[in-house]
Amino acid sequence: MVGISDVARAAGVSKATASRALSGAGYVSTTTRARVLAAADELGYVPSTSAVSLATGRTQNIGVVMPYVNRWFFAEVLEGIQRALLDRGLDLTLYDARPGSPGRERIFDDFLARKRFDGLIAVGVEPRHDEIDRLLSIGRPVVTVVGPDSPSSLVEIDDDAAARRATDHLLTLGHTQIAFLGGTPGEHWARVERRRLAGYEAAMTEAGVSDAIRHVRCVASIPGGYEASVDLLTESSARVTGLVAVCDEVAIGAIVAARQLGIAVPARLSIVGFDDHEYAEMFGLTTLRQNPREQGFAAVELLVKHLEDPTREPERIRMPARMVVRGSTAAPPSAPDPAGAVPERSLHASE
Repeated sequence: MVGISDVARAAGVSKATASRALSGAGYVSTTTRARVLAAADELGYVPSTSAVSLATGRTQNIGVVMPYVNRWFFAEVLEGIQRALLDRGLDLTLYDARPGSPGRERIFDDFLARKRFDGLIAVGVEPRHDEIDRLLSIGRPVVTVVGPDSPSSLVEIDDDAAARRATDHLLTLGHTQIAFLGGTPGEHWARVERRRLAGYEAAMTEAGVSDAIRHVRCVASIPGGYEASVDLLTESSARVTGLVAVCDEVAIGAIVAARQLGIAVPARLSIVGFDDHEYAEMFGLTTLRQNPREQGFAAVELLVKHLEDPTREPERIRMPARMVVRGSTAAPPSAPDPAGAVPERSLHASE
């Protein structure tokens, strides 16, 4: 294995000079640095993380905290973060801070306090106030992705405007009986759900149909959307012809429920989601497309800027959300059923 001594010998310099040239720590003339780098490249020298850490005072490691690693959005953001870090030769330590789990307490009480990373990216974490304080007190730059309002840099989409656009799409088609599907207090998604709900309510109010505002709570998942939609669509008083779902997984659950209830989508029920999930095209779902991988890339770029300039002020980056119209939305039925619903049936997510 090629070592720093071999590089120094090939470049005709001391080990200390070779170390300074390779790490960037300390003065080395431009000519000498070029000679050392050329020797390292020719020999195939790869500096060890520990050696770089000793020379620069950095771990070359970035911590990433997220509540779930097995859900589509988080997996996509993580993919973007990982690729961006690999491009920069940085390592990644992942912390799975599932809400309510004993492991989450250990992460905030123990692992983060060890500061074995140069900076931290928190993805979709809705921390308690004491957790926010602990994140900000670790003495390392912090960037959040769709996180809570806090004195740290943030990467997000404009959820309020996106929800307005989704609702306006249905209103333009002629729908007025539109419900918002999603939102469970205490979930990791709470802030995002609140903003999307607010955007829906604002669009309905501006269109003069605030009396038709209806919020149906459910867990942000396919089963959650399915169960909530079954309950809604089998109500004798339900008159909805359109649904704005808090995310694509909820929207897909609603499509499955409608199909099992014999409700044609979009002939009798139009549905709009958020995300452009990997299953969205398969279900013909009209949705607001966000790119989680790009958010991961942007978070790394922002964090690196803070590492290079510790005095840099916190920054908020809003990524675009684009409307993708597919086959789940159309004009409302010209002559809907009097009750706008279907007979009660016993349907559950397990069926």
